[in-house]
Amino acid sequence: MSESKTKGSVPGACLCGAIRYEIDLPTLGSVHCHCTMCRRWNGAGYTTWCAVAKDHLRILSGKEQLVRYQSSDHAGRFFCSVCGSSLFGDSSRTPDNMYIVMGPLEGEIDIAPLAHQSIECKAPYITIGDDLPQVEGAGGLETDQP
Repeated sequence: MSESKTKGSVPGACLCGAIRYEIDLPTLGSVHCHCTMCRRWNGAGYTTWCAVAKDHLRILSGKEQLVRYQSSDHAGRFFCSVCGSSLFGDSSRTPDNMYIVMGPLEGEIDIAPLAHQSIECKAPYITIGDDLPQVEGAGGLETDQP
């Protein structure tokens, strides 16, 4: 990652553009999550998240289109009510953080993903071809993890 990307902000938007936002760098880290809940929510083999301090996320437009779904007893997932784009997550276990789906970001963040998490839930059609750590940890619909 370039040194210039350790500070500043990165914009993002949902598919239809109704919701526009930005996150301030630095992030708190990034992972590829393979849990069943993330796979179903994002409609893909895994979801790549980055974490930011809650005050590092700003909704610039479309706040009225932002919907929060309570996905477990402690976590919620935010999406656009117009196009359905998966955007953010939160958790009462880490109330000062927001979890940003990286696909809708329109620029580079300060860190590449550090690991594959909830690897025991990995979709059978996914082949991991990198050397990142593969971390087990109950996740998804089988547990109360986000």
